[in-house]
Amino acid sequence: MYQFRHGPAREAEISDTELPELETETRLPENLAPETQLDEDDRLKPEYVTAVLDALEAGDDEGARALVEPLHPADIADLFELVGDEERVNLARAVADLLNGDVFAEMNDYVREQLIQALEPHEVADIASELDTDDAVAIIEDMDEDEQRAVLRALDPDDRAAIEEALSFPEESAGRLMQRELIAVPEHWTVAETIEFLRGDEELTTDFWEIFVVDPGHRPIGTCQLSWILRAPGGIAIGDVMKREQTLIPVDMDQEEVALRFQKYALISAAVVDASGRLVGMITVDDIVHIIQQEAGEDVLRLSGAGEGDINEPILDSYKSRVRWLLANLITAMVASSVIAAFEGTIARMVALATLMPIVAGVGGNAGTQTLAVTVRALATNQLTQSNTARAIMREIRVAMMNGVTVAAVIGVGVSLVFGNPALGLVIAAAMMTNILVAGLAGVLVPVTLDRFDADPAVASSVFVTMTTDSIGFLAFLGLATAAGLTG
Repeated sequence: MYQFRHGPAREAEISDTELPELETETRLPENLAPETQLDEDDRLKPEYVTAVLDALEAGDDEGARALVEPLHPADIADLFELVGDEERVNLARAVADLLNGDVFAEMNDYVREQLIQALEPHEVADIASELDTDDAVAIIEDMDEDEQRAVLRALDPDDRAAIEEALSFPEESAGRLMQRELIAVPEHWTVAETIEFLRGDEELTTDFWEIFVVDPGHRPIGTCQLSWILRAPGGIAIGDVMKREQTLIPVDMDQEEVALRFQKYALISAAVVDASGRLVGMITVDDIVHIIQQEAGEDVLRLSGAGEGDINEPILDSYKSRVRWLLANLITAMVASSVIAAFEGTIARMVALATLMPIVAGVGGNAGTQTLAVTVRALATNQLTQSNTARAIMREIRVAMMNGVTVAAVIGVGVSLVFGNPALGLVIAAAMMTNILVAGLAGVLVPVTLDRFDADPAVASSVFVTMTTDSIGFLAFLGLATAAGLTG
C-alpha cells in the first residue's frame, strides 16, 4: 500500500516562460503544449493521456507530474478515471501533492473510493477539511464505519460536528446535499452594518450569491442578493431591501425533488430548514447540476436494467445488478414462448407465420419503449401527475393509433406483394395495429401504475412492457391467422 503526501494546491495555469522548460523535461510534442491538452469537447486528448502513462512506465514520476500540474482539478479527476487500476496507483504516487480536496470532489465515486482506501485517516481528514461540508460528506459517506470514525476523530471539532450531522440524514436527501457555510443576518441590520460584517469576519465562507435574513429564532424570513446590498444606501435596513418570497427546502427532501424545485423556480441557491423551520444550511445550483445529471442517468440505466452503468464500477457489482434483470426477462420471455407453443400446429401448416411473427413483436416492443421513455421522463420531472394522467393516456392512444395505421399499411402491402397472399397481408396489418396500440397503452399505464404504488417506474417497467408487447404480438398475429383460416 502506498501513501500520499499532500501539499498546497497548485495553480491550474502556468506562465508562458515555463512552457519551453516543461516541453524539454517531458519531451511533450508541440501539439500537446499545456494549453492544448484538451480537445474541442474539453476532453483530455488521447496523445496527452498516453504521454503521461509513458512517463509513468519509464519511472519518470517528475515528468508525469509536470504534465499533470497545469491541469484544472476537474481534468486531473478525469485523468484518473481514464487510466486503469494499476496505472491509477502509480499516477497517484507521482502527483500526490496535486491531489487536493478540489480534485477528489470532482472524481468519479468508484475511483475516489479506490484512492481514499489507500490514504491514512489523517490524510482523508486533511482533504475533507479543505472542502465544503457537502463535498466532504461525499468523500466520507462511502467509507466503512470504522474508517469513518477514524477520519472524524482526526477532524477539528467544528468540521466533525457538521459532517456527523450531515451523515445523520438519509442518503440522497437535502441534508446530505446542503452545505453549512452560509451568511445569515438579522433583518434590523442596516446595509452598512451588513457590508462591514462581510468585510470584517475572515471566517465567513467566500462562495455565496445571496444573504439569508433570519428572525430571532434563526428562521429564514427573506433573502437579499449581493447586488442589491452593494447598490442600496448604507442606512437602509436589510429588512427593507430583502425579498420575502423564497423557496425553502426541507432537510429531509429527496435530492431529485430538490433539483426539480431549482429547475422550476430558476434558483441559484436556496435555504434548507429543519422540522422547526430553523435555517440549517443552503444548497447551491452547482450541486444541483450534478444531481440532475446523476438522476437522469440513473433513470435511463434503470430502464435497461444496467444497474449504475458506471464503467468504473467493479465487474462483480455490474454482474449482480444486470443478471437479475436478465433472469426476470427470461421468465417473461417464457410467457411469450408459451403463446407460440399454443399455436404450434398453425405455424407448422404455414411456415411463413414463423418468419413474420418476430416483426410484429419487435415493432410493438420498440413502440412500447418509446412511450415508456417519454412517460418515465414525464414522471421524473413532474410533468405527469394525477391531474393530467387521463389526458396523457388519451394522447398516447392517439399517437399509437397514428403510428399503427402507418406501420400496418406498410407491412400489409409489403407482405401481400412478397408472399402473393393479400389475406396474409391483412392479418399482419391488423396484428401490427393491435400490438402498437397495446404497446402505447402499456408504455404509459405500467409506469404510471408503478408510480401510484410508490415503486420506481424506471426499474421494472421495461420488463412488463416487453412481456406485454411480445405476448400480444404473437397472440394477435397467430390468433388472427388461425381465425382467418390461412392454414386451411
